[in-house]
Amino acid sequence: MPNRLEKASSPYLLQHANNPVDWFEWGEEAFAKAKAEDKLVFLSVGYATCHWCHVMEHESFENEATAKILNEHCVSIKVDREERPDIDNIYMTVVQAFTGGHGGWPMSLFLAPDQRPVFGATYLPPDSRYGRAGFTTVIKELARLWREERPKLLEQATSVTEWLNKQGAPENPGALDKGAFKRFADAMRAMYDEERGGFGRAPKFPRPHAPALLLRRHQSTGDKVDLAMVERTAEAMWRGGIHDHLGGGFHRYSTDAHWLLPHFEKMLYDQALLLDLYRELWQITQKPLYAQACRDIVGYVLRDLRDKDGAFHSAEDADSEGVEGKFYVWTLAELQSVLGEAEGKAVAAAYGCTDNGNFLDEATREQSGANILHLPQASDEDRFKAAREKLLAARSKRVRPLLDDKVLADWNGLFIGACARAGAALGESAWIKAATEAATFILGTMVKDGRLLHRYRSGQAGILGYVDDYAFLANGLLDLYESTFETRWLAEAARLCREMLKLFRDDSEKVFHTQGKDDPEKLIAASRSFYDGAIPSGNAAACHALIRVGRLIQDEALVNAARETLEAFAGEFNARPESHPCALTAVDLLLEPMQEIVIAGNASDAATQALVKILQARFLPRAVFCLHEQGGEIEKLAPFVKTQGPIDGKPAAYVCENNACQTPVSTPEAFAKLLH
Repeated sequence: MPNRLEKASSPYLLQHANNPVDWFEWGEEAFAKAKAEDKLVFLSVGYATCHWCHVMEHESFENEATAKILNEHCVSIKVDREERPDIDNIYMTVVQAFTGGHGGWPMSLFLAPDQRPVFGATYLPPDSRYGRAGFTTVIKELARLWREERPKLLEQATSVTEWLNKQGAPENPGALDKGAFKRFADAMRAMYDEERGGFGRAPKFPRPHAPALLLRRHQSTGDKVDLAMVERTAEAMWRGGIHDHLGGGFHRYSTDAHWLLPHFEKMLYDQALLLDLYRELWQITQKPLYAQACRDIVGYVLRDLRDKDGAFHSAEDADSEGVEGKFYVWTLAELQSVLGEAEGKAVAAAYGCTDNGNFLDEATREQSGANILHLPQASDEDRFKAAREKLLAARSKRVRPLLDDKVLADWNGLFIGACARAGAALGESAWIKAATEAATFILGTMVKDGRLLHRYRSGQAGILGYVDDYAFLANGLLDLYESTFETRWLAEAARLCREMLKLFRDDSEKVFHTQGKDDPEKLIAASRSFYDGAIPSGNAAACHALIRVGRLIQDEALVNAARETLEAFAGEFNARPESHPCALTAVDLLLEPMQEIVIAGNASDAATQALVKILQARFLPRAVFCLHEQGGEIEKLAPFVKTQGPIDGKPAAYVCENNACQTPVSTPEAFAKLLH
C-alpha cells in the first residue's frame, strides 16, 4: 500500500511512496505525532539521483522487518535536499559534527519532537559493517536511551542546537585583502595533481569555481602557471570517463585520481558551471577543444534535460536497472556488435577499452568486462564521430537512468546565464533562444505576487524561493541581458537584487540567510554560509549579483551592501581562501579595476553588431556592459547612458573605469585595445 509520500511532488519522495515505512513529509503533522506518541523523529534526507540513497532504501526502507522496527520506535520524515536546502544545510552541519567532519547523502538523523538533533550519520547499513553500526541497532539503542536516559539525550541535543545557532554567523570580520588571492593560488598549487590534472586526491570533483578564480588571477598577473593548471585539469576531465563521450555533458565526480571512474549521476548545475569554465578558456586561448566542450555540454542539456515548456530539469540518476553506470558502459562484444569487428576494435583502442574492462563490478569490486569510454591518449576524435553516433543510437535503446524532472529556480539561473554567455561568445543564437525561453518560463510560472518560488513540477510551482534562487537567477538574467540587450532581463535582475536584500539579509550581521524573512516556517537555526561546495554559496552569489547589477545601473547602494557582506565574512576567506573562491571572485570585482562599457547605436546596425561581437567574444570577468539605443528603455534603468550616444552618426563604444571614461571609439580594432 502506498504511504503518505504518494501525494508528494518531489521525485525523490515519490521513490519512497511504496515503502512499508510510515513516511511523513516535513511538517507540523509529523512533529505533533512524535510529541503525542512520545517518540523520536527519524529524519532521512537525500535526493532522487543519489546512489547510496537507493542502496539504503533497498536494504532498509523496503525491508518489512526493518520498517516495522522503525515504525514502532520513531516517526519518520523524508526530505528532498534539493527542494529543502534550508533543512539540508542545518542538519548537514549537525551530521558533520557527529561524524567528525564527514557529510554526504543519505543523511540519517534522530531528532527530539521539537526538531533538536540527538544523533546524526550518513548511510547506515542494515547490519553492522564497514565500521558502522547497523540501522536497526541504532534505532533500538536510541529508543532505549529515549526511554531510559532521556535527560542525557536532551542535554546533548540542547548543546548541539546552541552550537548550531552559532555556525555560519560572521565571527571574524575584517578588511578585504588582495593578499588572499596569492594565498588562494598557493593553496591550489599545493593541491594540484601535475600528472593527472585536478586538485587533491581521489575522489576528484570538478568544482569549476576554483579554476575560474585562477583564470582571473592569470588575467591580473599574467602568471602562466595559473592558466596551465586550469588547462591541464579541463583537458584531463574532457578526456576522462567523467565526460560522457557519447551523449555529452559531465558526470558528477571521479571516484579515482585519473578522472576515469565516475559517479555517474549528471547534475544540471555541473553542466552550467563547467560550461562557464570551458567558455572562459575558449575566450582566453581560442583553442577549438574548449568550444567543442561547450557545444557538447549544451547539446546534452538541450536534448536530455530540457522541459517541454523550456526550463531545465535537475538531474539524471547514476543507476539504471538498479546498477550504477549500467547505461553508460560497454563490453568489447557490445562495441563490435554495433560497429563491426574492425571499427569496434579501433574505437576500443582509442577509447581505452579492454577485454577485462576498466569498470569494477560494484558487488565484487572485480573487473567486470565492462568499459568506461575515455581517451587515454590524445586522439583525432573527428575520425570516430560516425562511430560515436552509432553507439549513442544503440545506447538510447537501453533502460535510461531516472530523470529528476523537477525545475529548480537556482539551478536554472545558473544554466540560463551559462548558456546565454556561451551562445553569445560562440555565435550560437539557438542557445540564447533556449536561455530566453527558460527565463520566460521561470518568471512567468515560478513567481507568485512578485515572490520567486523554488520548485516547479507537473504543473505545480511551490516552496518560497531561497537566497540561492534569487542570487543565481539575478546573475543569470544579467548574463542574458548582456547576451541579448533586452532590457526586461536587466530590469528583473535589479528587482531580484532589491528583493533579495529585503527578504534574506540580516541587517545586524550584514549577511544573507538561506530562508526568507517571510517564510512562516521557523527552523531550529538560521542557515548561512560562504563555503563553496559543489555549488557556489548563496552569500557569494548574492554579492556577485549586487556588484554587477549595481555597477551597471549605477546603484551604489547595491554595491555597498555587497561590500559589507564580504567584509563581514572576510576573516573566513582570508584565513581559508581555497574554501571560498566565489567570495574571492566577488572581492576581485571590488578590488581590481572594473570596466563599465556602453555601446551606443542601433541594435540592427551592422556596425553596432561588429562592436557587440568584439565585446561578447572577449574574456572580460571584470566588466559590465549595455547597449544604448537613444530613447530606449535602458535610459530608465541606467540614466547615465543618456549622455553616451553615437559619434558623427556612427555607433560608438564607451569604456569607463574608476569613474573616468576613455575617448569613445567607433571601430572594432580601436575598441578591442581598450578592453581588459
